[in-house]
Amino acid sequence: MASRKLARAGAAAVGASMALLTAAIPASADPATGKVDGGEGGYNVDVGGNHDNISTSLIGFKLDDGTKLGMYCVEINTNIDREHAMTERPWDQYPVPDSPFHANRDKINWVLHYAYPVKSTDELSQLLTSNGATLNNGLDEKEAIAATQAAVWSFSDNTKLNKDNPLPKGPKDSAGDVVALYEYLTGADNVGIGEQPGPALQVNPTELTGVAGDRIGPFTVSTTGTVDEIKADLPEGVTVTDKDGNALDASGIANGTEIYLSTTQGTEGSASFELSASAGLDTGRLFVGNQYGQERDGKTKKTQSLIVAQAEKTTVTAAGSASWTATPTTTTTTPPAETTTQPPATTPSPENTGGLAETGASVFTPILIGAVLVAAGVGALLFQRKRRRV
Repeated sequence: MASRKLARAGAAAVGASMALLTAAIPASADPATGKVDGGEGGYNVDVGGNHDNISTSLIGFKLDDGTKLGMYCVEINTNIDREHAMTERPWDQYPVPDSPFHANRDKINWVLHYAYPVKSTDELSQLLTSNGATLNNGLDEKEAIAATQAAVWSFSDNTKLNKDNPLPKGPKDSAGDVVALYEYLTGADNVGIGEQPGPALQVNPTELTGVAGDRIGPFTVSTTGTVDEIKADLPEGVTVTDKDGNALDASGIANGTEIYLSTTQGTEGSASFELSASAGLDTGRLFVGNQYGQERDGKTKKTQSLIVAQAEKTTVTAAGSASWTATPTTTTTTPPAETTTQPPATTPSPENTGGLAETGASVFTPILIGAVLVAAGVGALLFQRKRRRV
């Protein structure tokens, strides 16, 4: 029986530990999903091989929530599928195992962060001329798109821009501008940028409990965006604060902020708050077709993988709540009055005048008893003699 109790206690402890660990792990956000939707065209480029006159574009993409993205291709030999959905994937889930993408993805991400449309054509023109390039009336959007896509392909598919004739059917006075930007994006300045996290806003934990009068928390905020608003449903006297009790508004909330609900003493109650943040899928996020490699119409189909070059901000929300019990009533107990126990009264012993130690009984008592017994014996003897004489 004792061993069963120990086993049950151990199982309960393990269960509680797992519950705490699970509660400490923030839930992962669902991956974004969307479809190709329009785009902005650039000039056709010659990047060698079978791609001596391939079109370029900043591919339009719309997420299911309506957010619009700009994408570049990272899989030159595969056509775009505009009918089926694509889903955001981490870089290590790029669907072509032997692709140069795996070795060069940091450099691809650098291209996206320092090219069009993250950098405007004016910014790029100033950068190139400050580095000694000669441009023909600066860069325009078509030139910037052509050079950026060619640079991405050089890392994702090992292609090389034909610098002698980069735009087979484009204007000749744009060729030098495209080459200048391409050389910058693929040159020594490109030191790579690692994969960035997707958009997120989380409050952990989402629920807490306490006692009226407590400052209940912390609710820890995790976000890759900017908190724009906090809405709170609070009873009278309850406020949203930091750990020191200072009032918090949206401007004071960022990644890592700890939020508390400061309650007042009294009855039980509850409160909640909701955060809204502006966030976007960061440049460099990869999208892979949901139908990639699956059989459709009797053939194995692929969908060109795309990588985010520009994103609109989208709104994400997260909430937290707390409940509390009434303040415990304090009861004052009056201690009983102090009493003094007096020792029982004793009869004073006769004064000891004989110099002997007193033992609690008089020394003359045995002598008196002995005298009584002797007298009784003498009386009995005399009575017996009298009877013989009669």
